[in-house]
Amino acid sequence: MTLTLNYTYRIYPDNKQEAMLSEWLEICRRSYNYALRELKHWISSRKCLVDRCSLESEYIMAASYPFPSYHQQQNQLPKAKKVYPSLVKVPSQVLQTNLRRLHDAWDFFRNRGFGFPRFKKYGQMKSLLFPQFRDNPLTGWQIKLPKLGKVEINLHRPIPNGFVIKQVRVIKKAKGWFAVVSIQSDITLPEIETPYGHFLGLDVGLSSYLATSDNYVEKGRKFFKTEHRKLKLLQRRLSRKQRLSKNYEKARKKVEKQHNHIAFKRKDYQFNLAHKVYDMGDSIFMEDIDFRTMAKGFLGKHTLDAGFGQFRDILKYVCKVRGKYFGLVDHGGTSQTCPNCRAEVRKTLADRFHHCHECGYGVDNFVDRDVAAAQEICNRGIETTTLGLREKETVCQVEVSGVMNLDNWRRGLPLWAEISHREVGSPNYTACS
Repeated sequence: MTLTLNYTYRIYPDNKQEAMLSEWLEICRRSYNYALRELKHWISSRKCLVDRCSLESEYIMAASYPFPSYHQQQNQLPKAKKVYPSLVKVPSQVLQTNLRRLHDAWDFFRNRGFGFPRFKKYGQMKSLLFPQFRDNPLTGWQIKLPKLGKVEINLHRPIPNGFVIKQVRVIKKAKGWFAVVSIQSDITLPEIETPYGHFLGLDVGLSSYLATSDNYVEKGRKFFKTEHRKLKLLQRRLSRKQRLSKNYEKARKKVEKQHNHIAFKRKDYQFNLAHKVYDMGDSIFMEDIDFRTMAKGFLGKHTLDAGFGQFRDILKYVCKVRGKYFGLVDHGGTSQTCPNCRAEVRKTLADRFHHCHECGYGVDNFVDRDVAAAQEICNRGIETTTLGLREKETVCQVEVSGVMNLDNWRRGLPLWAEISHREVGSPNYTACS
C-alpha cells in the first residue's frame, strides 16, 4: 500500500511558455470535443427504430463498427497527427490523459445514470496532466516539463524524504498558473479504526462556524459576504462593457480573480482550523449530514459560502495524515436532544441556549445550543464503540421499573463529560486498542 499526497505550487512560466500552455489547452479542448462527437455519433447510430429512420437526419455506421473506447481512440492518435499536424505540438501522453478524462466521465455517467459528458467551450479546458516522469523533474527552484523546458516554481515547502514524484497537473487560474505535484511513498500509515483518548464532538453552523464539546466556539465566518462589495463593483463594470471586446475580457478576468481570492481565503482558513481542531482531541466526531440538502433552504447562499462539506473533507484528510481517529455519527435531532439526560428538548432557530427541564442541564448556567449539540454528537460517537458500554447498564432502569425518576438511573457525568475527564494512565482509564 502506497501513500499518495498532492502538493500545490505556484509556477511562473515566461511569455513563450505561457503561450505554449495556452495553445496546448486549446488543442486538448478540440481533441476532447472531437472524441466526444465520435462517441455521440456511435450512440446515435444505434438509437433509431427498427422499422423506420428519422425524417430529418440519421447517423449511419456499419454494424461492425466498434464502440469508440479509450484504447481505440488512443490508438487512432498517431493517424490523427498526420491529418491534424497541430496535435504534434502537444506531448503524446498529455493527449492520452485527455482522452482518459473523457472516458472517465463516460464511465461515471454509466454508473450513476445521469451527467452525460458535454462539449467544452472555448476557455473551459483548464488543466493538463503529465502522467509520467523518468527522472525527478524538480531541479532547485525549477520544474522540468516535457516540450516545455524548465519553469520557475515557488517551492514553498520541499518534497518529503522518501517520496517520489509520479505526475504533475498544470492548472490555469485567474490568479496565475499552478502545478499540482502528486507524490508517492511506500510509507504505510496506521489505520486508526478504533477511537481512543480524548473524545471531541463537532457541530458546524452559521451563527458559530464551529462548536466543540469542550465549550470552544469558533466565530462564524462569511467569506463571500465580506468580499461581496468588491465583487459586486467588478461585476457591474463587466456588465457595462461591450461583449467579447478587449475591455470586456480584462473586466472578466478581474471578476474571476476575485472569485479565486474568495475560494483561496476560505480554503486557507479551513486548513488552519482543521489543524487547530486536530490538536484539541484524539477522536473527532462530526455529523453525517448531506450539506447539499441544507443548502437548498432559505439560508442556502450562506451555507454554500461556509463550505461545510469541504471543511469536513479537509478535517478527515488532516486526521488521516497526522494519525487520529475521525468518525461520522447520525445527525438526526442532535440540536433537539439534551446531552445530559438524552431527553427531547424542542428549540427554534431563535433559541440560542439549551435549557433542559427534565434534568435541569443549562437552567442555572447558560449553555450554547451549538455546544450542547456537539456534546450530543460526542455521546453518539462514544456509543458507537465498546467504550460507550463500559460500566453502563445494558437495560434502562426507567423502562424496566416503569418509574419515571431520572435520578434513579442517571449516575455521575454524561458520556461526553465522563470520557473527557478521564486521564490517560489513571486506574479508571482504559484506552481502546
